[in-house]
Amino acid sequence: MIRVLDRDSALAIAHELGEVYAAAFDDGDAGNFATEMLPTHSARDDFKLVAADQDGRLVGLAYGFTGHRGQWWADRVADAVGPELAAEWIGGHFEVVELAVLPDVQRQGIGTALMRELMRGLHNPRALLTTYADDRPAPRLYRRLGWQLLVADLGWGSALYGLDRRVPVGS
Repeated sequence: MIRVLDRDSALAIAHELGEVYAAAFDDGDAGNFATEMLPTHSARDDFKLVAADQDGRLVGLAYGFTGHRGQWWADRVADAVGPELAAEWIGGHFEVVELAVLPDVQRQGIGTALMRELMRGLHNPRALLTTYADDRPAPRLYRRLGWQLLVADLGWGSALYGLDRRVPVGS
């Protein structure tokens, strides 16, 4: 089951979300996620978090918000991609911050379901995310969902993907 959590609901289970984050990324810091990352990000414009439950336990999450110039990630990416791409894509975009699924339930469609629900109903015409630059399940998932590779390596081992939500997937 996929559910949408508002800021207060997400913060109420921040530690549980942090445990999923830490397990999914193996080196993730559950405490930092719960006490720093999530509270900071949940205060941003249009924050949206979706959570996946299976057999009564939290197994995945995805979240993002509207990104603006002047924020750390947006500015870092803008500096890496150059002025033309930055002008077209950065600012007012929906910024996908995290997609995390517990390792024991990966490759069961949970990530796909989370991303579809995360993107549903957004007002942002474009969305951005960074993921691994090499060939792993995450970049393949995003491409299957219609995301396009904008920059293969931003200089720190991450690739930039964009989704123009005004263009139907597959066109």
